[in-house]
Amino acid sequence: MKRHHTFYGTRRSHCSSSSSSAAAAATEISKKVTKMWEGTENKNEGGLDELMGVLGYKVKSSDMTQVAQKLELLEEAMGSVEQDGLLLSHFGSETVHYNPSDISSWLETMLSEFNSPQNDPFFSLSQKSYDSDNSVVIFDDSTFDSDLTAIPGSAIFPPPPSPPLPPPCKAEVELIPPPPLPCKRLKPNWVSMNDEVSLADLSIPRPVVLVDSQENGIRLVHALMACAEAIQEESFKVAEALVKQIGFLAVSQIGTMKKVATYFAEALARRIYKVYPTEQNDFALTDFLQMHFYETCPYLKFAHFTANQAILEAFAEKSRVHVIDFGIKQGMQWPPLLQALALRPGGPPSFRLTGIGQLMGDNDLGHLKEVGWKLAQMADSINVKFEYRYSAVRSIADLDVAMFDLREGETVAVNSIFELHQMLAKDGDIERVLDVVKELKPEVFTVVEQEANHNGTVFLDRFTEALHYYSTLFDSLEGCGGGGGGVVEGEGGEIGIGDGCGGVSDQDKVMTEVYLGRQICNVVSCEGVDRVERHENLTQWRTRFDSMGFEPVHLGSNAFKQASMLLALFNGEGYKVEENNGCLLLGWHTRPLIATSAWKLS
Repeated sequence: MKRHHTFYGTRRSHCSSSSSSAAAAATEISKKVTKMWEGTENKNEGGLDELMGVLGYKVKSSDMTQVAQKLELLEEAMGSVEQDGLLLSHFGSETVHYNPSDISSWLETMLSEFNSPQNDPFFSLSQKSYDSDNSVVIFDDSTFDSDLTAIPGSAIFPPPPSPPLPPPCKAEVELIPPPPLPCKRLKPNWVSMNDEVSLADLSIPRPVVLVDSQENGIRLVHALMACAEAIQEESFKVAEALVKQIGFLAVSQIGTMKKVATYFAEALARRIYKVYPTEQNDFALTDFLQMHFYETCPYLKFAHFTANQAILEAFAEKSRVHVIDFGIKQGMQWPPLLQALALRPGGPPSFRLTGIGQLMGDNDLGHLKEVGWKLAQMADSINVKFEYRYSAVRSIADLDVAMFDLREGETVAVNSIFELHQMLAKDGDIERVLDVVKELKPEVFTVVEQEANHNGTVFLDRFTEALHYYSTLFDSLEGCGGGGGGVVEGEGGEIGIGDGCGGVSDQDKVMTEVYLGRQICNVVSCEGVDRVERHENLTQWRTRFDSMGFEPVHLGSNAFKQASMLLALFNGEGYKVEENNGCLLLGWHTRPLIATSAWKLS
């Protein structure tokens, strides 16, 4: 049911001042009528009063007593309104008196108008809105869902405090009658201004609705799952309606739930309308966002640290070492390893680094050169003999062993951080990459991947897994304090954690969310070769490596201990490190999120 409440008239200052003038006028008229009545009480008892007729009013002599009483009631009512600070805007009524000379009927109309707000349960609620706007205010009860919980209005909206009275001023008030409404207004009962009217005495309930955010959160998850199921069944009309509902439900949420739902809703909408992301191959943007991801949370730091620890142990007592990085990015992984090698007993080895980067659209290799210059400057400052080579390819599946200039007597380590899962988009790519690794004959092959299964063939299963995974990941961002400690070699030969801890900036956090949102969009909205975020869990990778002739290298206890110290810099009690058959996993509470493993040829 819709209720229309229309308020007419001028602003409060005019109404309040006009009430003073009206009250004074009513008092004066009352005195004149009383005198006239005393002087003519025995005249024209059956006809019109002559003195009132001179003033322009048609009043029967027999009605003079009633008119005087009504004038006194009107004076009392208007005085009470002024004292209580109530508005007079409700005087605009659909009941209009068209014969102003009939003073008795006019007084009755005025008195009824004074009583009507007291019977209107919305009047007090509308006062606040009226102060800023004289327009029509509509309360639409039909917009609320029937399954929400209604509570008494008095529990939510207590009576507003009486505003201070404005200074008296002279103003003229023109009461404009409103247009007739489609529904007939009930005539209010005569109620004294001193009587108390409670909401319990009113027949019209007050439709105030309390929205339960937790309940909406459950409904939001159900809507997401239902939309994914509709897409799987190709019921796109149903999916379209559900994705719109998801947007409305997400508005009522805050924090993690709102962000996750927004990204998944966007991904679902892209899949429904076939508007696929165009920036997936913007590798420069991906590198930029990953830098913020590195600063915001411990996952990428954990990946670099644990992989470096395995490489450091493999390079023990080696004089010439060669690291091949399948994803050089900004080169952030290698300064800590160079520092650790520089502090090694017996002096640092000769260090050669080959960085593989993504081939950009304009074939610009300047970013790869810049990484090499920075690392060379650092190596020179700590007296490490350093050599850098780089190659740019569209995919690491295009790599060939001849590109790496292998030299006799060098110990080789191959490193892959969040790179291999992209090779699962095309048949045969992952096998070609692992064949190249086998030809390189590395002492250690370090791999870090997301601990998730987003490579299934059933869309609904993949969607469900992604929803749980990224909800946990976003939740961990809320509890992350950010760490900025350096990484150096400890007394026992391990890579340790230096001093210093920095907070997370708002920009880092927002860019990290965008970085993860792009992954969500790819997992949910894309298919075929365009879906490159094909994460698999540690068990699946172990099966694949075993079949290709690799065996695991157990990460030492030092890596576990130092990784736990690393997490202390992020002020996140929810981060957990666990060991699984020689591999290390980092997660949030009970959910593992990334896994580090090391391998060598069988």
